[in-house]
Amino acid sequence: MKKKHSSFTVYLGGELFSLKHLTGNAWLAEAIYEVSHGRFRCVLPQDAVEQRGRSARAIRDANLRALLACDLALFNFDGCDLDSGTVVEFMFAKFADIPAVLLRTDVRRAGDVHSEPWNLMAGSFPRTASVIVPSLHDYRGALQRRQRQRVDHAMHLAGQQSSAAAQLVWEDVAAQCVRAFTRVLAMEPVMPKHLREEVYQWLALAPALGGKQKELRKEFERHLERKVERDLL
Repeated sequence: MKKKHSSFTVYLGGELFSLKHLTGNAWLAEAIYEVSHGRFRCVLPQDAVEQRGRSARAIRDANLRALLACDLALFNFDGCDLDSGTVVEFMFAKFADIPAVLLRTDVRRAGDVHSEPWNLMAGSFPRTASVIVPSLHDYRGALQRRQRQRVDHAMHLAGQQSSAAAQLVWEDVAAQCVRAFTRVLAMEPVMPKHLREEVYQWLALAPALGGKQKELRKEFERHLERKVERDLL
């Protein structure tokens, strides 16, 4: 029987290249926190301090270390081609046996299998759940409902209707993600107990993270201890 914990941290992996990406990540993180009543708190790589001036490798290292420190992970799998950085983070999460949720709000069919509309090599991993949302259809439906209400509220502007409709869709997506988090938390770890220490020692070495190896191993050991204490491994 798994113990119940009051809150969990969720690494939110996804594109960070435009304002739409940045604001979308922030809206989703806030909606997840609100819908889950604080049970799930997203960690956003885009909010990391002192990113400017850092090397590409230092940013990569910081993101991988932040991912491993989290209890769960949520990866945005939108796009005709998945964002390569997000896929790398997802694979690292799976090597660490971190419960993960794959979110796709892109209505385009871009995959090899109908049930998972992305490259088949990114599918079928254990302790992983998918949330696939027809966002354009959901947004238009929410907008039409708001516009019907507008008949009785003529002072509302069209922009306010669009914003309200978008908020409703985000709240629904967040609720689906929260339910998926609950599902993956209930899944048993895949990593055998007798291999946990060796695997996490290897994870500290495999990406060639910058810094002293002894300190990195201790850091990863602390992450492992915390995950074991919280029945995540």
